[in-house]
Amino acid sequence: MTDVAAASPPAKASAFHELEVLWVRHWTDQLFSFAIARPDDFRFRSGEFVMIGLPGQDGGKPILRAYSIASPGWAEELEFLSIKVPDGPLTSRLQKIQPGDTVLMGKKPTGTLVLDALTGGERLWLIGTGTGLAPWLSVVRDPDTYSRFRHVVVCHTVRHVADLTYRDFLTAGIHDDPLIGEEAKAQLTYYPTVTREPFEHPGRITDRIRSGALFDDLGLPHGFSPERDRVMLCGSMAMIKETAELLEAFGMKEGSNAEPGDYVLERAFVG
Repeated sequence: MTDVAAASPPAKASAFHELEVLWVRHWTDQLFSFAIARPDDFRFRSGEFVMIGLPGQDGGKPILRAYSIASPGWAEELEFLSIKVPDGPLTSRLQKIQPGDTVLMGKKPTGTLVLDALTGGERLWLIGTGTGLAPWLSVVRDPDTYSRFRHVVVCHTVRHVADLTYRDFLTAGIHDDPLIGEEAKAQLTYYPTVTREPFEHPGRITDRIRSGALFDDLGLPHGFSPERDRVMLCGSMAMIKETAELLEAFGMKEGSNAEPGDYVLERAFVG
């Protein structure tokens, strides 16, 4: 009789992709962007988020956090915008990555900051604070955005002028995009506000909505219309909750993937 070695159990598939860092850009001492190689089988809708992280230290479990994908759904690389937290479990290490390093990424993108969660309208407002700009960088580079809406407005509120990451891109660089450049030039408006330094649009976006300054600056009727406007919100919890209350006062209803509406927010980030 011949001994037959017992077959080894199949290796358990990893819950994460291990992906190469392609480039890193440090905007300020608190903000940076990076890109990783996109797996061939990874599909997502513009505006979704995914888990990003690094292996645990000293044999510990991997540390991961939810990050909005800043690349559009068709891009060949995956771009992310992150804050730097000196003592943060993840970002204290993530901010030190270099091209060629390895980053972990979950395999299942998800989220509600997608066009599918909105009903039809004329004008799309993308309102974000800080790194809440990230999903808008995805949405404004998607051709479907300009097919569905005649006018797209990106509102980005930060503390300091230097925090206006991607400002040059949203005011000029995007016009050179071979896929949507002409549409962006004709249909996209970038509206930044700064809260702690002198600036052409000073203060919080919520204050400028309430005062009507936002609409005056853009030459639009005051307020949001359930018939005309659709809104996406991402950023600080305070801004999201305050703006959502304003939108509800205008008669707008929150949407979701299951039931599209007039505005959406990412509850995974709000809590």
